[in-house]
Amino acid sequence: MRILEVLTYYRPWVSGLTIYVERLSRALAQQGHDVTVLTSQYDHKLPLYDLQDGVKIVRVPVTFRVSKGVIMPGFGPMAWKLAQKADVIHLHLPQFDAPGVALRGRLMGKPVVLTYHCDLQLPEGAFNRLVDRVVQGMNQMAGNLADAVVTYTRDYGTHSPYLSQYLGKKLHIIPPPVELTYCSDEAARHFCEAQGLHGRPVIGIAARLATEKGVEVLLNALPTVLAAFPNAIVLHAGPYKNILGEETYAARLAPLFEKYKNHYRLLGNLEGADLTAFYKNLDVLCVTSLNSTESFGLVQIEAMQNGVPVAACALPGVRQPVTMTGMGEVTPIGDHEALAQAIIRILSDKRKYQRDPRLIADSFSPAQTAVAYTQLFQDLQHGRHDPTTREPAAYERLRQLRDSWKMG
Repeated sequence: MRILEVLTYYRPWVSGLTIYVERLSRALAQQGHDVTVLTSQYDHKLPLYDLQDGVKIVRVPVTFRVSKGVIMPGFGPMAWKLAQKADVIHLHLPQFDAPGVALRGRLMGKPVVLTYHCDLQLPEGAFNRLVDRVVQGMNQMAGNLADAVVTYTRDYGTHSPYLSQYLGKKLHIIPPPVELTYCSDEAARHFCEAQGLHGRPVIGIAARLATEKGVEVLLNALPTVLAAFPNAIVLHAGPYKNILGEETYAARLAPLFEKYKNHYRLLGNLEGADLTAFYKNLDVLCVTSLNSTESFGLVQIEAMQNGVPVAACALPGVRQPVTMTGMGEVTPIGDHEALAQAIIRILSDKRKYQRDPRLIADSFSPAQTAVAYTQLFQDLQHGRHDPTTREPAAYERLRQLRDSWKMG
């Protein structure tokens, strides 16, 4: 099957959305499909045409930017050219160009699938509010033109104003793809030694430094945590320098990073075995996001499959990994004191929260996600469409694991 994946930003840009599409595209290619990614050349140093892990990448030059958005006059013609060759078009929202691509699919009689990853919420300001409304309008047009809409969990689907309108009509639930590079125990020990972690409770956060990630919630929780665990340390994996549109936020947090410099370490972006070594050395991972730009938090599954419990905020979708597995605690959104207490409880009895990491890894393997999408693509090709918001069998297996653990 010839699959066209369409999104605004792709790797090496780091976000949950780009990582999702990279993993899915690679898994589809490994299963024998012809996969092309259409995206922006957000950095002029990136090649216009590329091939990575069997996935063809086509980047369209950016003429100018509007906030975090990009304007690409060449995008429409390239989308038309690539859509003609595709069997199915897969859009990833939020994306300004999505309705134009969806319309092309409709005109050509090609199935159009839309995966809605999260809401778009730009920083404060009248202009950004206008951009928000424009993008929401474009998302609405794309959703109406799509044959099927996909999200990660029923929880997020029912609470999202955008997704809830498609309940019982065209909404499907497919687990996100999660995988990590192998890391030996020896490499994990080297990471521990390099960071000086021996004997210290290690709290992790894996997120770029962006307003919606709520990093200040963890920073404000530190005094209470340190009162209970004086030698605790936070390791923050993720980009933190020159994040587009987040300069003001970084400046606001700078004094707190300085204040806790002996207990909070910014590691920058980690990938491959280094990222796995990071997880292997954690005692708890925190997800402190503040709004619906976070719909799940793939990092939670990455941590859990390494035996690391999670303290997650109660956002729809984000609370589901902990709720399904029992592997951690859910705290009110933005409540730093509740987060501090959850961290203390987990650090005090980590084993109480641990579950079978193999089952968690299998439930979210990219191969399983690719199979689910392929089935949806084939059904649409043959005119079959059975919209359902039933959650996948993998989610039920995780809940059974949680319940059996409680009974035991």
